[in-house]
Amino acid sequence: MKAVSVVTIRKELKHKSNEELAELCLRLSRFKKENKELLTYLLFEADDENGYIETVKQEIDIQFENINTDSYFYIKKSVRKILRLIKKFSRYSLKKETEVELLLHFCQKMNDFTPSIERNVTLMNIYDRQIATIKKLVATLHEDLQYDYNLELENIT
Repeated sequence: MKAVSVVTIRKELKHKSNEELAELCLRLSRFKKENKELLTYLLFEADDENGYIETVKQEIDIQFENINTDSYFYIKKSVRKILRLIKKFSRYSLKKETEVELLLHFCQKMNDFTPSIERNVTLMNIYDRQIATIKKLVATLHEDLQYDYNLELENIT
């Protein structure tokens, strides 16, 4: 079965009643964890973006604490996993400020991490890429936010 385009789905959804839409959402949430997480964000956390950011930051902190530091291989693997989580949670929000906040927190945790990431080229490349991403995102924000985030970025680097 081939999936239809989003435009076609949108047109079809306009013809459904509220009850049918609710039933479709519930069915969708049963199939994938990401669908359920997105619905949770939209229904319960979208109104309090700062609370959402703090919740995700706590999750990032927990993930950093659980990193196996026996070898840099495991550290790299865990760091990539944390970045995937950050990207996923940023996609739910669709706000660039949220993504910048989460990436800043990630970079701060990378700086504070022991053993030092400076001993490993791959980890430094990951870190540098995230700094570049933050700079690119900050450039698209309002001037006041740019100033604030650039100050935070200078404190990190």
